[in-house]
Amino acid sequence: MDVDIRLLRYFAAVAQEGNLTRAAQRLYVSQPALTRQIRQLENRLGMTLFTRSRSGMALTAPGRVLARRVVDWLAEWDDILGESRTVAASEARVLRVGAIASAANEATRGVVAAFRRRRPGWRVAMRQAGWGDPSAGLAGGEVDVALLRLPFPGDEDYRTLRLFAEDRYVALPQDHPLAGEGGVPFRELWEQPFVAAPAHTGRWRDWWLATDARRGRPVTVGAVTEQPEEWLDAIADGYGIALAPRSASRFYARPGVVYRPVTGVAPSVVAVAWRAEADADPVVRDFVACCRAAAGTRRDSTA
Repeated sequence: MDVDIRLLRYFAAVAQEGNLTRAAQRLYVSQPALTRQIRQLENRLGMTLFTRSRSGMALTAPGRVLARRVVDWLAEWDDILGESRTVAASEARVLRVGAIASAANEATRGVVAAFRRRRPGWRVAMRQAGWGDPSAGLAGGEVDVALLRLPFPGDEDYRTLRLFAEDRYVALPQDHPLAGEGGVPFRELWEQPFVAAPAHTGRWRDWWLATDARRGRPVTVGAVTEQPEEWLDAIADGYGIALAPRSASRFYARPGVVYRPVTGVAPSVVAVAWRAEADADPVVRDFVACCRAAAGTRRDSTA
């Protein structure tokens, strides 16, 4: 019987977390989608793997047997696949770099140029990720290294090097009552509807809603988007406002949307991230070194 490896990954995450919500956040999927995948696996195997209750997801006896074996098997498969991809990329002399929208901004071109000087004959293949994947492809193994923003779900499982910080601004419809202000205290935005990232992005979504700066006040979500164009349309059409890095005012300028400085929220940190096993990869180390050099030649844009 053939079983989709993706279903086994979902099973392993639920088994380890014992909770659908936490497992869904870890996997970057919605909770209903995860529930459907677990049921699909149970139907395919012809056995019940979990008992469901208000307290969480408890493994059945067959589920415990599967969990004991599948976690190690998936880890071994990931090692095999990762090694194969590394060899393939090395033979092709391609470094796969993920990037979250508006991550390293103008610094990206300089980093890539420095890397190519350091590694003649190598090519950098950039993969632009939507806000539905704040790890920019690292979590799924699609990239070797990523330029992204902290925090993101599971960031403690990766190596990260902070590069620089940017003040956070607020993006507003041009006819918003605060659009004419020179600066906006965040407390004046507490009651406003916000355009948010998908719920499964967890800490990423919370950071860009600044839940830590609301003193316990709930967030009103007016729209959910994953891509810059959808985000801009939602703001311009009045579905909500949004926090954004200062550089968004340059990269995502468009009629109908204005950006204003916000006080009372921490700046956004841009970082380069990679998996721990890539510490031994000289190509990844060279790219990180180029990022470190670029960070040392620029000042934080919070100044």
